[in-house]
Formats: sequence, C-alpha cells, structure tokens
Amino acid sequence: MTQPHIPLPELALVALVGASSSGKSTFAARHFGPHEVLSSDHFRALVSGSEHTLDANAAAFDSLFYVAAKRLERGLLTVIDATSVRPDDRRRLVDLARAHDVLPVAIVLDLPRGLLEARHEARGDRPFSAAVVGRQQTELRRTLRGMGKEGFRHVWTLRSPEEVEAAWVTRVPLYTNKKHLHGPFDFIGDVHGCLNELRELLQKLGYVLEGDHATPPPGRTAVFVGDLVDRGPDSAGVLRLVMNMVASGAALCVPGNHDEKLKRALDGKAVKALHGLDATLAQLEAAGPEFRAQVRAFLDGLVSHLVLDGGRVVVAHAGLPEKYQGRSSGRVRSFALYGDVDGSTDDLGLPVRRDWAAGYRGAAHVVYGHTPVAWPRWVNRTIDLDTGCAFGGALSALRYPEMEVVSVPAHAQYAVPARPLADHTPSEAFDLAEFLQPGRIETRTFGGVMLRAGERAAAVETFSRFGVAPEWCVYLPPTMSPVETSARPDHLEHPDEAFAYFRGQGITQVICEEKHMGSRALLVLARDEAAAQARFGVTGGAGCIYTRTGRPFFKPEWEAVILARARQAATQAGLWATLNTDWLLLDAEILPWSLKAEELIKGQYAAVGAAGQATLAASVRALHAAQARGLDLGDWPGRTRARAEALTRYRAAYRAYVRRVAGPEDVRILPFHLLASEGQVHADRAHPWHLNTLSTLADAAPDLFGRTESRVVTLGTPEEAEATAWWNALTAAGGEGMVVKPLPFFAAEPRSLQPAVKVRGREYLRVIYGPEYTQPEHLGRLKARALGAKRGRALREFHLGLEGLTRFVERAAPGRVHECVLGVLALESDPIDVRL
Repeated sequence: MTQPHIPLPELALVALVGASSSGKSTFAARHFGPHEVLSSDHFRALVSGSEHTLDANAAAFDSLFYVAAKRLERGLLTVIDATSVRPDDRRRLVDLARAHDVLPVAIVLDLPRGLLEARHEARGDRPFSAAVVGRQQTELRRTLRGMGKEGFRHVWTLRSPEEVEAAWVTRVPLYTNKKHLHGPFDFIGDVHGCLNELRELLQKLGYVLEGDHATPPPGRTAVFVGDLVDRGPDSAGVLRLVMNMVASGAALCVPGNHDEKLKRALDGKAVKALHGLDATLAQLEAAGPEFRAQVRAFLDGLVSHLVLDGGRVVVAHAGLPEKYQGRSSGRVRSFALYGDVDGSTDDLGLPVRRDWAAGYRGAAHVVYGHTPVAWPRWVNRTIDLDTGCAFGGALSALRYPEMEVVSVPAHAQYAVPARPLADHTPSEAFDLAEFLQPGRIETRTFGGVMLRAGERAAAVETFSRFGVAPEWCVYLPPTMSPVETSARPDHLEHPDEAFAYFRGQGITQVICEEKHMGSRALLVLARDEAAAQARFGVTGGAGCIYTRTGRPFFKPEWEAVILARARQAATQAGLWATLNTDWLLLDAEILPWSLKAEELIKGQYAAVGAAGQATLAASVRALHAAQARGLDLGDWPGRTRARAEALTRYRAAYRAYVRRVAGPEDVRILPFHLLASEGQVHADRAHPWHLNTLSTLADAAPDLFGRTESRVVTLGTPEEAEATAWWNALTAAGGEGMVVKPLPFFAAEPRSLQPAVKVRGREYLRVIYGPEYTQPEHLGRLKARALGAKRGRALREFHLGLEGLTRFVERAAPGRVHECVLGVLALESDPIDVRL
C-alpha cells in the first residue's frame, strides 16, 4: 500500500470529516499542533462542563466558529474537528473559509461501519447508541461524492485504518507565496502589446535581448504587473517575449483583466472583442494553433498576485489591500484583476473604481497598474506603474529595492483613452480635529507612541505660529540623552559609561563622532524649482533650512544664498547622479553657535561672566589685602580664588563658540546624516557611509561645508582607550565632546536601544551647569540627575521621525507625514531639564 500523501495548503480551513469513533481527534493530534485544532467535543466541554452534553451543541459551535474566525483573520491554519457528515454542516465551514479568503479543504475518514460501531461499543462513554454512528456513516457516504461541488478546494479520503495510519501531511505554500524570492526585482507596468517599447525598457534596465529571449542583469528578475495584451500593435510578440522570460526564470508575471479576458476567449467563452482584443485574437490565429495553446496554458497558470521578499512587497494587477494579501478566493482574484469596483459605471460607461490606495495602511509595498496615470503614482507604500504606453504615454518600471522608476516614452499613440490620463496626487489632508485627540501614532519600528491631547495642541500652536511652510518640514530630529553619570569623582560625563552602556545592550561596534557646538538644522535641497514643485509641491523655491523644532533658521535673503551654494556643492559632488535623486534631506550642525544664540549669550552668559568678573576680582584683591594685614580669614581667600578661576574657565568655555558673522558667507555647515533622497530612507546605511558620502560636499565647497571627525570603536578592545584619548584631546582644545552611536544608523534590537548618547567635556559643561559646577557640593548633587524621561523621549522621537520620513519617501498623503512631524514636536512640549 502506498502512503497517502496530503499536500495541505499552508493557509486553509481544514475540515476533519468523519463519523464518531473514526479517529479524527487522534489523526489531528498526530499531524497538527495543539493550537491549530478546534474540536467540537472540547467546545462542548467549555460551554457545558462535559463534552457529552449534546444539548449544548449550538452554543459549542457558535463558540468554535467565533475562535476559528479570529484565527483565520490572523492568517493561521485552522482545523475543525467535528463529524460534519451532513452537507448543511459543511456549508457553514465553506462559508467561513470564503468569508476570510482562505481555502476550504477536507480530510475525510471514511472507515468501515462495522469498525466504527465496534470502537463505539468499546469506548462506553458516549451518551448515544451505535445506531447513531451508523446513520452518520450512511449520511457521509451518501454525500461524499458531491463534496467537491460544495466548495472544498481539495478533498482527501482515507478509507481504512491502515491508510489513516500511513497518511502523511505536508504544508504546501500557496501559489501566491513567493516570499523566498528576494530579488532584486524590476516591476514592469502594463505593456498592452507595445513590444518595441518593452524591448527598449528592458535594455535600459540592463537586460540583454536576443530575438524573443531576454537575459537579466545578474541576480535581477523582471515582474510583469499584467495586461500584456490588447490596444498596442504586437500583443503576440509581447507574449512570446514574456513567456520565454518566465520559462527561463528571468521573469514572473501576474494576470491583468485584459489577459483574463483573452484566456476566456481562448477557452471558447462568449466575450466581446473590444479594446484591441480583436487584433490580439487575429495575431494569435495567424501564429498557429500550437502558439495559441501555449498562450492559453501560460495565462491559465498565472495566479492572482504574488507576495515577494519575505512579505515586504506584493504585486497585483489592480492592487491589493492588506487583508487580501497572501490569501486565495474568488474575491481576492477579482480585486487583483479589476480593483475596488461595485459594478457601477460612470458617465463614459467606464467602471467606477474606488481609490483603495488612498486608505492603504499595510506594511508591504504594493506594486500595481490597471489605472492609467500620467506618471507613476506613489501613495501610502503603493505605486501605480500603468503610465499609458498604448495611449501615447510611457512604459514604466520600478527597480526594487532601489525604488527607482525607469521609463521610456511611447513610440506612438496606438489607442485613444476614454479620458485623459489621470494626474493623481495624494489627497488625504491633515485632519486637525483628529490629530488633537489623544491616542497613539503607530510606527513600524517601535509600535505605538502615545501622545496626550495637551501635547498635541501645544505642537499645533507652536508650528502654526512659527513653523516653516509645512510642505518642506517632512522630518524633525530626536533629542539626545547624555551618557550615564560618570563614576569618576571629578567628571559628570565620561566615555567609560557610553561604552559600558552599549556593551550592555549587546552592541559590538560603535562610532564616536565629534560633537559640534552649533545649532541643529535640517537642510532640504532640491536640484531646482521644478524638482521642488514636483516632489514637495512648493512653488518659487528650491529648498529650505529649518531648526530642530521646524522654525526657519535664516532670514529669507540669507537662506537663498546658502541654498544656492549648497545646491552647487551637491552638483559638484555628483550626489544627484550618485543617488539618482532630485532632492536631499540633510541633518547638520550650523556654526557658529553664536549665530542663533546671540541674545542668549548677551543676556545670560556674558552678563554672568561680566558680573562675576567684576565682583570676584575685587573680592580676591580685598581678601589678599586683609591677609596682608594679618587677619585670619580661614579658607575664605582660597575658596574665592577658586571661584574666580572657575569663572575664568566659564568665560573661556562659551567664548570658544562665539564668532562674528557679517553675512551668509560666514556660515559653516557640518552635516552628519544624509537622511533621505528619492525613494530611499538611508536608515539602512551605517554611519560611516553617511559621513563619507557627505564629505564630498566638503570637498566641493570647503568654504561652506565641513567634515565631522569620527572613530569606529570595537567595544571591549584597546580602541576604547584610544577613543577616550581622542575625546580628551577634543575637549581640552575647547571642543564640546562627542556623540557615541551604534555603528548602524538603525538597529532593530533591542527595542529600547538609544540611537545615540552624548558625552560632553568637563569644561564645556560649565556653560550648561554654571562656573562652579565642579565644586564637590555641586557635582555630588548633579550626579544624582535622572535620565529616564530624557531617554524615553529620545527613543520615541527617533522612531516617530523615522516613521514620518519613511511615509514621505513612500509618497504617503501629506497628512500622514505631518502626523509624525507634529508628534515629535508634541513630545518636546513636555518639560524636561533642558540641561540634560
């Protein structure tokens, strides 16, 4: 006897069907996990106290189906262990599977009646006679042949104890599950018979064409989003090329609605030969019956959608919301082919398609076509690649994971669209009333970030009064926590604690970056005004420079000069071409500090310094004279001299960062993060990449841009001592200190990991804590400072900022981006010791 093999779909509702005593529970325990099986006996016991209380059946099955629905919502394989011998019972199972867009399958244990009755008698714990078992078996066999017509996708029947014992179950990935394919991919929009444009696009993407075959660049795979045929001049030629690419492994393909209609026509179904289908059928007729059969088989083998790269990207012809991704049903296939339609038509007789992408909130990127647009439409992690090649537009591709769009123009207009190609822009505006409600902002890297109503209102009030044009402000940086208090008696902060912190978090390498005493700023650089208009929706400008709280950094005439110089430097450095972008977002320090802190220096630091110098110098002289007369003043003169020396150090500390600025030519910019460019958030790049890339700006314009010095340190090695010596040298020369970060820009684990900690120099801290902070009585008090609130804020702001920036790069609607930007500003409204 051959072993019965049951290739079970990985996501399915499995009905274990069989009369009582057929061994369903034993079979389930052998082949499925304990949490995968929902037994009617178990649920009877839950609701009544005994699995034999038959009058509790209704409540038991209501509970069972409720739990089954919750499991299927979460995409978990679910096994129903119940007799289910009647079609009405099984119909409820099929309906449940269809409601959750999973496959209903059945494993039937159809054992001999005599064996079932003997098992029943041997058990002795069932409150019904063996005749009931016989009637169940009779009902099962009467309806077994029709189970396939009831809606079950697969039915496996085991007819003897030996077959039940020998059966083996394997989990088979769904046809849509291609998560093991990681690319890189080249997604290609609706071709519609435009063979010449397809060949040109493939060559532009680096594919080598030889006749009807194409060889991809090493490692890359083309992915066609469907609608290969109709409207254009050579649908048969497109099919030959694409079919050969799929057969050779150079390409994947999902069907479009035009491809589906062609398949129905080839199947002999009654279809209207409109929109170019008549020409396609004529070309296939001329190609001969063998090619027609190959096309029919190819189209029949295409599945509704594909889930790729570990679930990070989904391709479907008309798009697919998250709830349908990776699932299988007629409803899923219909949505993937036709989009979100209800059967109604507009005034031109075209189907009304709801804009599903505007409300998309899924984690995966969705690449689709179907709806022709003037240029690729990005919104909420989705992109429409149908740029109307057959209508005289272009044929477009998305290079993934680079997120770079590549297009070639149509050679001609082969068909006339019913309406002009849509020029879509995200329409989801910022909802002020919704934002002002307390609640969480969800991030994909940290989870929900809770914001109170008062914090939200304060952020809106501040930004609306003082902020730059919101179109520019797509990111605000996080605050930064200082290092833990130093164990050294004469230091408040020291590198020892920074290295110990990251070692304790499991980090093996960090980067130490020079901390510049300047003012934090974000630079948005667009290549030109056209790029600014296209990407940011701003007219009359090509960039913006704003503070870490979203306020304009410079007066307009200064900003214009500095932006012009910065754009020129980016051009000279080749960054536009290197990153394939028309815009950049930089995180930087702008020097000198006195540029933004002039009033603070005059009103606080200089005033304290002048008053202290006047009083303490006179006090030292008076005490010295009194000592000369023989008066016993104890340690008073020494303490006063120490205070005067501390004041001198204090004045030297803040004066080191004061420089006269006569005009924009005196400004220096020291960037340290290249946060984003077109299609990319550079959080996946390690910090040295950021510094090395940005150093090209300093090469191109050394009078404007400077470098941020750094050291990479392997923790637990002598490199720690070398970095500490570097820090000592920096701070002894008047530097503020250094920032210590994990080597990757973003590390997913541990979740509580600080993205950076600052270690400030002993003398610089006089500016923060006052001239005499190093006195033992003051230093001891300061060492008791608490960092928990500061670190919690830094962490939440980091992840909120990263989420907002990711949404912007993914072309999310502006309201969803600004939700995160204002969220960072809201967290800043909660008071924390500003000296930390």
